[in-house]
Amino acid sequence: MRRISMASLRQAGRLAAAMLLGGALTGPALAQSSFSAPQRQEIIEIIRDAMRKDPSILRDAVTALQQDEAHQQENAAGEMIAALGPALTQNAADPIAGNPKGDVTLVEFFDVRCPYCRRMVSVVDELIKREPNLRIVYKDLPVLGPGSVAGARALLAAQKQGGYLKLHTLLMAANPSMDEATLQAAAKQAGLDWAKLKHDMDDPEVKLRIDANLALSHQLDIQGTPAYVIGGKLLAGAAELSELQDAVAAARKK
Repeated sequence: MRRISMASLRQAGRLAAAMLLGGALTGPALAQSSFSAPQRQEIIEIIRDAMRKDPSILRDAVTALQQDEAHQQENAAGEMIAALGPALTQNAADPIAGNPKGDVTLVEFFDVRCPYCRRMVSVVDELIKREPNLRIVYKDLPVLGPGSVAGARALLAAQKQGGYLKLHTLLMAANPSMDEATLQAAAKQAGLDWAKLKHDMDDPEVKLRIDANLALSHQLDIQGTPAYVIGGKLLAGAAELSELQDAVAAARKK
């Protein structure tokens, strides 16, 4: 067998390690490949020798694969956001905050009981102050059980009385149980008609809107709350103010 230089060994090792992690050289996949038995054995020896001499090969391969996967996920999310278009940003039924005529729209998927969503309230408020041309669209996404569903239904019912934003502010700071006593107290503090609110919470239209938000979240592969759609970008989880500002600036450039 011819001698292989260290540079060639490292290059081959990195490639082989990446292929190994990607599944191309594992078990049945390697056995069913077009390589002959001696070639397969040589590849395995190259991997072992290269990793023994330079353990960073595996780390680099893992990093490269993770970056590639993240890039693919970002591209897929961007394509889905473009495909969903108006359903995300232009549904006339959705509650709006910030500047209704803003040149950039931020769509927030949130659960009224989610501690991370609650933590983000002050961040989004500050973002609105710093970005006077930012439009906020709220998508109620009750994923944390019956209390979350009750909270979302109360918010969407409050919209019928023009009190969505007031109740949103109060509930995001209230007892996260979202039991009837909590909802009633917040509704009264917001100046809403509790009897009407309670009745409207059972309106089939409210359920349809929640179901539509859940369907959108599934299409975007949103795994939890909060999640933000800004331009063609999806930000999952609680974000720093600077991260949101950067996403708004990037969307504005486009």
